Amino acid sequence: MGIEALIVFLIIGAVAGWLAGLIVKGYGYGLVGNIVVGIVGAFIAGFLLPRAGFGMGGGIPGAILSATIGAVILLLLIRLIKRA
Repeated sequence: MGIEALIVFLIIGAVAGWLAGLIVKGYGYGLVGNIVVGIVGAFIAGFLLPRAGFGMGGGIPGAILSATIGAVILLLLIRLIKRA
């Protein structure tokens, strides 16, 4: 992986984590936390969405949308675990 791809990967993770934090109110983890949430969300979405029959298309907008959906799922799971 080149440095450019790594930077794009981190930016997509940060944007997806930030958007997920806005959607799921009350969860803001800062820049590093948002990147981690976005990257983990991208892995969750990459696993779940194709099995559910959803395709987000290609390119950066599709990657951000997919990672955001996965990050929202992750934050909702964290919220459920904290309540239990």
